[in-house]
Amino acid sequence: MPQMCYDKEGMNAELNFEKCYRFVREVIETAVLTVLMFLIINLAVQNFNIQGTSMEPRLHNFERLMVDKGRYVVHPPARGDVIVFVAPPQPDQDYVKRIIAIPGDVISVDNGHATVNGVRLDESSYVDSQRMGASPTDRPVRDLVVPHDEYFVMGDNRMGSYDSRSWGFMPRKNIIGRATLIYWPLGMDNNGLLPDVSAVFASVQQRVAARTGTQ
Repeated sequence: MPQMCYDKEGMNAELNFEKCYRFVREVIETAVLTVLMFLIINLAVQNFNIQGTSMEPRLHNFERLMVDKGRYVVHPPARGDVIVFVAPPQPDQDYVKRIIAIPGDVISVDNGHATVNGVRLDESSYVDSQRMGASPTDRPVRDLVVPHDEYFVMGDNRMGSYDSRSWGFMPRKNIIGRATLIYWPLGMDNNGLLPDVSAVFASVQQRVAARTGTQ
C-alpha cells in the first residue's frame, strides 16, 4: 500500500516531502501502467459476437469469441484457422469463417467438399455430414489459384454459409484476427479454446504463392 503523507505519529500532520513524493510517484506509475495495459489488451485482443449459424456445429449463434489480433503479426494465417474479418461483400460487417486455402493453393469445391492442391480434405472433425453440401448462392469453384495475399474461406455449415464460394477470395488486409476462445455463454458444448485442426491439411503440399489470380 502507498505510504501516507503524514508522519508516523500523525499528531502534527506535517507533510513529509520524501514520503509524499513517493506516494505521488506510485499513483502516477500505477495509472500509467493501467492505461498501457488497457491499450495493449485492446490492441491485441477483441471480442466478437457470433451472429448466424454459418459455423455450426462448432460455433453457435449469439456466442462470444475472443479474437487474437496479434498472432498474424508474427505468424501467417494458416489453413484451418478460424478467423474474423471485414466482409468483402459487406464492408460494414465482420464475418467469421475458416481458412481452407492460402496464397498459391489450387482450390476446388464440389457440393461443399474441398480439394486443395489435389488433396480431397476429410473435414469430418468440424463439418457435420448433415450440413455438407452447396449453399444457395454458390458459384462453380474449379481449380482456382488463390492469389497472393488472399485466402479462400468457408463456413463449417457448408449448406448455410455465405463465403468464398459465393463472393470470391478474402484479402489479407481484411483479417481482424484469429478466433481463439469461446467464453460465453457458459455451459455450452464448445466452451474454451478452439481445437487445432491442422492435421486435416497435413497431406496438402505447399505451392509457391501466386502473385496474380482471377476468379
